[in-house]
Amino acid sequence: MFSRMLNDYDEIPHWDAMPMHYPCPMMSQPPYEPTDDTRQEQFPTTTGQANLNFQPTPPIQNDISYTQGWLSTQVGKYVKIEFLIGTNMWIDREGVLKEVGISYVVLEEAGTNNTLMCDIYSIKFVIVFRNQEKAMLCK
Repeated sequence: MFSRMLNDYDEIPHWDAMPMHYPCPMMSQPPYEPTDDTRQEQFPTTTGQANLNFQPTPPIQNDISYTQGWLSTQVGKYVKIEFLIGTNMWIDREGVLKEVGISYVVLEEAGTNNTLMCDIYSIKFVIVFRNQEKAMLCK
């Protein structure tokens, strides 16, 4: 059938015909022994105690570039928030903005004084009324 070896069909030597591993002579390394302490740097130390009295908050809640950050500047004001539910259902809610979280807002409704938690990711429009007389109805 075949007159030649299978790997030598084009008469060019292949890599597998050459040895794959060439042994390297083992060279000994001298053991490491520091001769002086000048190479060892001293790390700075603090003399006072750490102030751990702060609670870190996500930047979303503090930065007014985000919806949550801007809405948190409007807490205590009478607002109307419009939500898009699904693809075509619009609903709106009015009341005093009481709290802003990462994924929710809390409204106190004017007529009933009920507390209403809303999904922040459904919000499309927020109206902050200039006339804040309606906010007095919630108190």
